[in-house]
Amino acid sequence: MGPFDWLPHAPLEPLRLDWLSGVELAVLRLDRIDPLISGNKWFKLTGHLAQAQNARGIISLGGAYSNHLHALAAAGKRFGFPTVGLLRGHPQDTPTVLDLKAFGMHLHWLGYGGYRARHEPAFWLPWREHYPHLHPVPEGGGGLAGASGCGVLVEQARAQLQALGWADYDAWWLAAGTGTTLAGLVLAEAGAHPVYGALAVPDDHGVAQNIGAIVQAGYELLDASRGGFAKVDPVLLDFIDTTQQTCGLPLEPLYTGKALLALKAQVEAGRFTPGTRLIFVHTGGLQGRRGFTG
Repeated sequence: MGPFDWLPHAPLEPLRLDWLSGVELAVLRLDRIDPLISGNKWFKLTGHLAQAQNARGIISLGGAYSNHLHALAAAGKRFGFPTVGLLRGHPQDTPTVLDLKAFGMHLHWLGYGGYRARHEPAFWLPWREHYPHLHPVPEGGGGLAGASGCGVLVEQARAQLQALGWADYDAWWLAAGTGTTLAGLVLAEAGAHPVYGALAVPDDHGVAQNIGAIVQAGYELLDASRGGFAKVDPVLLDFIDTTQQTCGLPLEPLYTGKALLALKAQVEAGRFTPGTRLIFVHTGGLQGRRGFTG
């Protein structure tokens, strides 16, 4: 496979909302890098693709609305390599799944018990035997390889500071689903700026452990799950709608909406003083909004 030298550019844009109360916020718009291979997923994939030079394609796993599988399948279609998806639950034709099929991804449904076994040491053995020419990628593109691919986001943001009129910034803020992108930012920052992760999933999803296997300091995790993964409520949905109407920033309720709402709570609690400059990473995932009707 590869090499793949496609490196999209994420624009850094100022965000002005009344509740910021003097805190300056810029959004790194990963949702705008590509119509299909959107968000942080390609950056995480680059590290894994670099390890897959002797493979013919990629096999990975996710749910029926997985942003990771969606980006992987789209990349496979565009760049001409086969993809296989191992899915949580039982067969269903969600909008995401229909896209996966249209992109040419071959799907296997694992049920729920089978999917829970994904962290067991022997999980990949039968799949490696069945697909010996495919390179396995962890859920969400995680691990050190996925994190290393996200370091370029720091370079891209810093290159655009002058256009904002910023000499520097104080910290990063982003949603944490597996913690991979957060770990990549921490690695690239090397202690220069802290990274705040708004947990979009409960503690038992192992995000802290995932991050701790890659980095040991330079970040802080805050709960933004609002009761669980994929849990939404009227306050969150109203916040997403109001934000888009106010400034045109599209959000989704699993990750970016929860992360920005958590930042609002921290600003209103006085965590960040006026004049603080924060970079909010829009991690994409807008295709997943099709699973919510409001």
